[in-house]
Amino acid sequence: MSDSIILGIESSCDDTSAAIIKGNCILSNIAANQAVHKEYGGVVPELASRAHQQNIIPVVEKSITKANIQQNAISAIGFTRGPGLLGSLLVGTSFAKSLAMSLDVPLIEVNHLQAHILAHFIDDANPMPPKFPFLCLTVSGGHTMIVLVKDYFDMEIIGKTTDDAAGEAFDKIGKIFDLDYPAGPIIDKLAKEGNPDAFTFNKPKLENYDYSFSGIKTSVLYFIQKEVKKNPDFIKENLNDLCASVQKSIIEILMNKLEKAAKELDIKEVAIAGGVSANSALRQAMQDNHEKLGWNIYIPKFEYTTDNAAMIAMVAQLKFERGEFTDLRTTATAKYDL
Repeated sequence: MSDSIILGIESSCDDTSAAIIKGNCILSNIAANQAVHKEYGGVVPELASRAHQQNIIPVVEKSITKANIQQNAISAIGFTRGPGLLGSLLVGTSFAKSLAMSLDVPLIEVNHLQAHILAHFIDDANPMPPKFPFLCLTVSGGHTMIVLVKDYFDMEIIGKTTDDAAGEAFDKIGKIFDLDYPAGPIIDKLAKEGNPDAFTFNKPKLENYDYSFSGIKTSVLYFIQKEVKKNPDFIKENLNDLCASVQKSIIEILMNKLEKAAKELDIKEVAIAGGVSANSALRQAMQDNHEKLGWNIYIPKFEYTTDNAAMIAMVAQLKFERGEFTDLRTTATAKYDL
């Protein structure tokens, strides 16, 4: 790995983040969160892009200061081109272009989903990076997919959600329970005090390795409506058990397809990535399969699970070594395939 110093910029959704990487060692990884979306129960694109405009300069400055480098030491700038919210992406893309021009350094576009997967190659993400080929369950608020990773930039989606993403299901069910946004971490916390076998919900029956989460959301909604008619305090009285049961159902849906893929493709190298990979029950399920099925498991550090610029910088570093640069005509894109 080269000793080049790269600035990574991430602005795909509602977190503005900047990181500095040298080789595959992260020197700084700074993020500004946007609390403004809480009252709306979800990310409001217009508000997100405005907040990125306010946050991006202080976040980049702080990342450079924390890394203890001079601005002119930067060898290249990597940025998230997509997928994500177009307004948010435009802020990061425009800023990256302007800074690259002013510093006269190369510009490197990064696919946000690739970055979640390749975060595993940051030197402190895991004790050891995964060996190729490996399976990566990439699961977040906007995406749920099983990716067969044959090499750094040779990836194939072998299964994906046909409707909601798993993180989206957590948030929508959280709304039914009247929990704050984002609901995923709250459900995870409350589930620790509940009985995961208290209630059962419908699970989808899909062929191949694809997922569906709209059914469980509807199942929970109808169940709650029926129970609240009988007892208006049903949610409050059973909240921990409800959270534990919902979490168990979602994790089982995720793991069943991942286990099927690992078995049929005869792959023991299995990783998770994305915001939902911070979920304690999913991490425990991976650990169980390490013991039960002999998987070599790769679970990234918490700070590399959510949207962060360290993963963007990691991909930019790999592309820098290959001389894969982009020119100033590049544009942000809401959809960006692996």
